[in-house]
Parts: sequence; C-alpha cells; structure tokens
Amino acid sequence: MPAHYSLSETEEAVKRRLGPIPVRREALAAVSNLYRAAAAVRQHLENSALRSADLTWSAFVVLWVVWIWEEIETRYAAAEAGISKGTLTGIIKTLESRGLAERRQHPDDGRLALLRLTPEGLALMEKLFPAFNDEESFVVGALDAEESLHLADTLRRIVTHLEEHGEERRENLRRESPAPPRRGGRRRSG
Repeated sequence: MPAHYSLSETEEAVKRRLGPIPVRREALAAVSNLYRAAAAVRQHLENSALRSADLTWSAFVVLWVVWIWEEIETRYAAAEAGISKGTLTGIIKTLESRGLAERRQHPDDGRLALLRLTPEGLALMEKLFPAFNDEESFVVGALDAEESLHLADTLRRIVTHLEEHGEERRENLRRESPAPPRRGGRRRSG
C-alpha cells in the first residue's frame, strides 16, 4: 500500500514543523528519503517478484544470503540479513517447514548451527532471482545505468562509513548520555 502522503507533501510538512529549529536539513532529507525509498522498494518487491513464491522480504534476504555463501553460521546469516537472531529463528523454521533450508550442527562447535539451502531452495532461488532482478531493474527504471551505479556507490559509502565508525560513535553517545532504564519492550543491547 502506498504511503498516505506523497513525498513532496511530507517534505513540505517537515519544513513547516521544523521552522527555525537548527538542523542539517540535507542530512534529514537524505536519511528520510533513504528510509522511505527502502520501504517502497521492499513493499514493491514483496508484492511483485516475491508474491508468487509466498516469501516475505526478510525470508528472501535470508535465502539470498545462504544462496550466496552456500553454507553459513546462523549468527552470520542474521547479521548479513540485518535481522536479530530471534527473527532468524522464526524465518528458518518457516523455510525448513517449506523444505527450502536446513540447519545442521557445526562440526567443530556443537553450540553453533550452520544453515544451507536444500535442493528445493536452490531451485527456487535459481528460478526466482531472475524475476526479482527484473523488478530491481523496474525499481531503478527512472535512472540510467550510470546513475544506478552512482547510487550504488553512494549507498556503499554510507554503509562503509557506518561499519567503520558507527560503533565508536554510538559508544561515545552512550558515554555522554547513558540511556534511561527500560520500562518494557525490547532489551537494550551493548
């Protein structure tokens, strides 16, 4: 379902709300549009390419990660997919029940589990990915090839910056202003 307000309507409402508040508006615009674009892309792909396979975005990303790495520890699969280990557990149960993935105990450390695709999972990805890529091409259809590569490079730089400096930044922020104790909801990590 599309957002209730258009992107331009939302940007105008933000301008009105922020008024003279001193913020870096270019950073706000970049991150806000990145989030909105990611949500729109995810929704489009779930309702197009992934619909016929009855897969959620997260399940597809897990299948993709395992397909690319062939066999991977579950903790690394969760990190690569950008989901929690608990979320991964639920996705794995669903994929296993559908015969698409299987877990096995790590041969060197019984506390760890390895994840791999079954032959059915491999066949699904080989069939599904070309259709998924067609929709990726549709998503960036307003861009030419050079613009698509520039966008990919720009996003790669954001991810690399966060990988290299994000943890240090978060640690400094926690030192300067410790978070209040949680009253409920998710448990705070690190």
